[in-house]
Amino acid sequence: MWPRQKEEEGMEEPDWVKSEREQFTSFRDRNKDGFMDKDEVLDWIIPHDYDQSLAETKHLIFEADADKDGRLTKEEILEKYDLFVGSQATDFGEALTKHDEF
Repeated sequence: MWPRQKEEEGMEEPDWVKSEREQFTSFRDRNKDGFMDKDEVLDWIIPHDYDQSLAETKHLIFEADADKDGRLTKEEILEKYDLFVGSQATDFGEALTKHDEF
């Protein structure tokens, strides 16, 4: 039984709660004990098929690509300089100083 379920009997659950409950019972709680153990939490937070570099790269492009053409110009990068300096993908800004201009 989920926490507070007795208190809330008769109340309609929001759709997001139903979705999260389904995710928990179908995918996250693999051993079906009603709790997430250390390995289940680790797989949830850092999935085996998760590519951190790819995810960070997509995030940087999404945030900095002002004209949404899928490419970053020097101006777009400079406009969001603080985003790139704080990113592991650019080695916290070091990679921004090591490039050639055409």
